[in-house]
This record gives sequence, structure tokens and C-alpha cells, in this order.
Amino acid sequence: MARRLTPWRWAVLGLAALYFLVPLTASVIFTVDVPGQGVTFDAYTRILSTEGFVSSLLLSLELAVATIAVVLLLTVPAVVALRLGAPRMRPVVEVVCSLPLVVPPIAFVAGIVTVLKWGPEHLSRTPLFQTFVVIQNENFPVVLVLAYVVMALPFVYRALDAGLRSIDVGTLVEAARSCGASWPQALVRAVLPNLRGALLNASFLTLALVLGEFTVAQLLGFRPFAVWIYNVGGSQAQMSVAVSVLSLLVTWALLLALAGAGGGRTRTASSRG
Repeated sequence: MARRLTPWRWAVLGLAALYFLVPLTASVIFTVDVPGQGVTFDAYTRILSTEGFVSSLLLSLELAVATIAVVLLLTVPAVVALRLGAPRMRPVVEVVCSLPLVVPPIAFVAGIVTVLKWGPEHLSRTPLFQTFVVIQNENFPVVLVLAYVVMALPFVYRALDAGLRSIDVGTLVEAARSCGASWPQALVRAVLPNLRGALLNASFLTLALVLGEFTVAQLLGFRPFAVWIYNVGGSQAQMSVAVSVLSLLVTWALLLALAGAGGGRTRTASSRG
């Protein structure tokens, strides 16, 4: 592969590496170089003991797991049914799933706030009022899960659509149905095992979105991990940058693990073939 890379491609790769590594290196230097003290790692050692770190990180991870589960439960059956029964509707569904990319986050949050105001203003004497209270619980804000599901739709749809293009869904479902499987069993046992790569890609993209999302959570008054980093940065700049560096490294580690797992499955399938 290295022999096939032309000097122009090497130059592009070098510029891309500089684009990512120079800011990261500068951030690391900023966190460890304290004027008057020299090199110290206090910004990293104090992270775990800082108030709100563990709770905000756990909240973001819980929101990520819930968002991944909901968005996959909604999109996987939909895209499979779309490919099998209504392929002509694919452009319409693609446009609808891409709408969150063109709607500004401020406008999106304004719409959510408007809907949430219906509870105390119009539904205070109905059983639905309690639902509006529950979805805004600070310990686990369901409203953020619903918002993140909408925001993740473009990425999840693209990942699943690419995965479905690489397999013959109709043949798999027909084979499973001919063996006596029901429609849910055909989806779980025949289609999903062939979509592992797409499902992992969609899950990773959703996880990255939830961990890094700031605008919606901040404007709605909740405090997941990204908002906690912002609040810490107001008084402890070095620790804020240190947490951001660690978050970036963890994200890269997850991406490398995902790429390694996908490559391992590809090599195994090739060797069996």
C-alpha cells in the first residue's frame, strides 16, 4: 500500500496529520506546562476527584446507550422494510432523515422548549402533565434522548443504508421465511448478523454525537459531560483542556477498536472463503 502512495498523496496525508496533531500537541503542552512549576500532571490527576466529573460522564454514557437503543430500534426495521417493500420511497425517507443537518440547533431547541411549555400552560390538569415532568428529570432527562435520536438520524440512516446496499436483503429474508421463520425472526437471525459492521458504525457515530453535544443540553438546562467540561473551563482552564484531550483519545481508541474488529471479521470471512 505504501508503494502505491504518490508524493502528492503523502503530502495530503502529512498536512492532514499536522492539522490534527499540532492542536492536540499544543493542548497537551498547555495542560502539563505550568508557569513557575515546570512540567506537572496535576491537571490529569485531579480529574477524577473533581466534583461532577463522574456523575456527568455516567449521565452522558447512559444517554448514549439509550439513544443508540432507541434510534436503532426505529431505523433498522424501517430501512429494511423500505428496501423490501417500498424502494421508491427511499429518496423521501433520505430527505426526511437529513433534515436535522439543515435545522440550526438553536431553532431545534426553541421548538423543544415551545413543546415543553405546553405542559404547565395547557396540560396542568390532565394526566399528560406528569409525562412532561418525567421526561425532564435531571437524573435522566428523557427529552435529551429524544433530541439526540433526531440529531443522530442522518448518521445512522447513512450507515445502515450503506450496509444494506452490500447485502441481498430480499434473498436473506426469503430464505429465512422458507425455513419457517417469522418476519421478526428473519430480521434478527438473517439480516442483523450481516449488518454488524453497519450497526457498529451507527452506534459509534451516535456515541460520539452524544458525548460531544453541547448546545441542546446547555440551553435546556441539563449537565452532561460536554456541559460539565464547559463549566469547568470557566474556572479551571487546564483541567478542562485535559479532560477534552482524554475524551478525544478515548474516542480515537473506540474508533481504532471498531476498525480492528471490522478488519478481523473481514479477514476471517476471507480465510473461510
